[in-house]
Amino acid sequence: MLQPSEYSYGGKSNAQDQHPNPAPVKNVGAPVEQATIGRTLVIKGELSAAESLYIDGRIEGKISLPDHRVTIGRNGIVQANITAREVVVMGKVAGNIQCTDRVDIRSEGSVAGDVSTIRISIEDGAVVKGGIEVRSGERKQNSPSAKADAPKAGTDQAKGLAATASA
Repeated sequence: MLQPSEYSYGGKSNAQDQHPNPAPVKNVGAPVEQATIGRTLVIKGELSAAESLYIDGRIEGKISLPDHRVTIGRNGIVQANITAREVVVMGKVAGNIQCTDRVDIRSEGSVAGDVSTIRISIEDGAVVKGGIEVRSGERKQNSPSAKADAPKAGTDQAKGLAATASA
C-alpha cells in the first residue's frame, strides 16, 4: 500500500508543500436513520417510530412519527392518517396529514384528505382534494386557546384552494 511520504527538512514537514490547496475536511455526522417500507410490503395497523420513514409499499391504518419525516415514494400508497414533523408526498395518500413543520406535495403526488401544517409546498401537477390549514408557527398545537383564537377558513375557500392546486 502506497502512502505519501512526509520527509522533514530542518524539523519541518514538507507535506503542505506537496498540496498547497488541500481539500477541505468534511465533518461526518451521525448517519441519518431512516426505515424503508419496500414496494412489495403491505402493512395494516398502527405504525410508530423514532426515526424517519420512507414508504414505497402500501400502508393502511395510522402513521405516527411526531419528531421525524415521512416520505411517500412514487410507488407508495397510504390509506392512513399521518402525524409527523415533515411529510413529503410523491405517491398517493388517502387520509389526513398533521404536520408540525412542513408538507411537500410533489408533482406526481396526490392527497385526498385534510392537511394541517405550518408550511406547505405544492408543485404543479400535484392533486389535492380536501381542506388545507396553514397554522402560525408561534402557536402551540395542543393549546386550547390557540385553537379558539385560530381563524377558521370557510370550507368553500379551502376547497377553492384545493381545486386551484390540482388544476
